[in-house]
Amino acid sequence: QVQLVESGGGLVQAGGSLRLSCSASGRTFSPYAMGWFRQAPGKEREFVSAIVWSGAITSYADSVKGRFTISRDNAKNTVYLDMNNLKPEDTAVYYCAAASNRYGSTYWLSKLQPYNYWGQGTQVTVSS
Repeated sequence: QVQLVESGGGLVQAGGSLRLSCSASGRTFSPYAMGWFRQAPGKEREFVSAIVWSGAITSYADSVKGRFTISRDNAKNTVYLDMNNLKPEDTAVYYCAAASNRYGSTYWLSKLQPYNYWGQGTQVTVSS
C-alpha cells in the first residue's frame, strides 16, 4: 500500500510563491507517474501537472504553464510543485496522486483514471 502526504500549502498574496511537497511511503514505491490536481469549491477536480517518474516527461495545464514547475527526488520518494506568480484563481485544495502503471499514451497523464493513489490534499489560498 502506498501513502501520499502533501505539505506546503498556505495563504499567500497574489504574485507570491509556494512549494508543495508530496512524500510517498510504502513497502515498494516505483510509480509510473505522479501528478498534482486541484479542486476549488463547487468545481470539479482538475489537472495541474504530472511527471513520469523517470523524469523524462512532464505535463502542465495551460493555466499554469510558465508559472508552475514539477520535479521529483527519487531518493526521497518525493514530488514537488513550485508555484510562482500565484493568482487568486489558483486557490484550491491541491492533491498529489500516483499512477502505479502506465495507462496509455502521455495524453492520459492529465486525466484522473490512471491515478490509483491519492493524498489528503493541502489548501492553497491566494489573496488579491
